[in-house]
Amino acid sequence: MSALLPTYQRHDIELIEGSGSFVTDTKGQSYLDFTMGIAVCNTGHRHPFVQQRVTEQLGKLWHTSNLFISSKQERVAELLTKDSHLSHVFFCNSGTEANEGAFKLIRKWTQKTEILTFSQSFHGRTFAMMGATGQEKIKDGFGSMVPDFKHLTFNDFESLDMISEQTAAVWLEVIQGEGGVIPAEHEWLQALMEQTKKYDVKVVVDEVQTGIGRTGSRYAFEQTPLKPDIITVAKGLGSGFPVGALITTAEAATVFTPGTHGSTFGGNPLAMTAAEATLELLLPDEQMQQVQNKGKYLMAQLSELPGTMVREVRGRGLMIGIECHQAVAPLIQALQQTGLLVVSAGPNVIRLLPSLFVTESELDLAIEKIKSVCQQEVMM
Repeated sequence: MSALLPTYQRHDIELIEGSGSFVTDTKGQSYLDFTMGIAVCNTGHRHPFVQQRVTEQLGKLWHTSNLFISSKQERVAELLTKDSHLSHVFFCNSGTEANEGAFKLIRKWTQKTEILTFSQSFHGRTFAMMGATGQEKIKDGFGSMVPDFKHLTFNDFESLDMISEQTAAVWLEVIQGEGGVIPAEHEWLQALMEQTKKYDVKVVVDEVQTGIGRTGSRYAFEQTPLKPDIITVAKGLGSGFPVGALITTAEAATVFTPGTHGSTFGGNPLAMTAAEATLELLLPDEQMQQVQNKGKYLMAQLSELPGTMVREVRGRGLMIGIECHQAVAPLIQALQQTGLLVVSAGPNVIRLLPSLFVTESELDLAIEKIKSVCQQEVMM
């Protein structure tokens, strides 16, 4: 009998070792990992550069306190805001924490309470972020949610009419990850931005899954008409080390002043070392171009999957969803048997989240396994 609370539906696999795009379980079985901790290990498993930097830091200092100056935080904040209209950063430990910080900042900044989010969105599992999330299954059994979150229809122009002078912020993902890998349409985002400007409404972009190069740019919003007041990042920022960040404009510095927000572990030396090394690896233009090229190649190959099996392949960069005509749980299990790890995004979508350093031969191997499993399902 396990002493763990049963909050996860776990696969019967224990992974104990990893390098690059591959992991090994307790039975010695090797897997090509296209989950990467759910878009966390963007540099792959145990990237040598990140490992070296963190190992060096382990020999120096693990934790101090945010009562003291941190040059490491300053350096990472500069990398996160460089060449951007965003200028200020608050460090925490997870995406949910970053979103909670954004929630507090919006309430204090605007002195309003109405926040518009979208159906099928996902923003975390703390109590306020359950209210922000547009999926009822996340909220089931927890009673009344934090009030004043209203959920609009994603990619729906008429829904934007709900934006008004009473609205504090519109909060969205550029690509809904947990909701099915659904990209926001360019024209719709343009209309959203125009409407928020009209009523002086803040824009919050949840980049927890899409940020740190996953879509082929530092942040997904950079490929859109959006100019957010706040973005939140986490998953890919530390190559597997827990770290999150709220990134905002200079105006917010007059709102989040000493005593308004804090975190004991946020921005600790180990997390900042991992984040700095990760950003140095991922953010060069040539690396982002490679992510875009590899994503296009993967999308093109997956477009050849049988139409009787697959409804649509969509995504951006190396964040790709395969929407099927059937539940994908058996397909994910079958892919595990071939040595490929993937994750779902709702009941009918297979989500692919490989390392951003995945090689073309590794992409071809994954494509071969996916095509083989789909072909077997068609023949059954």
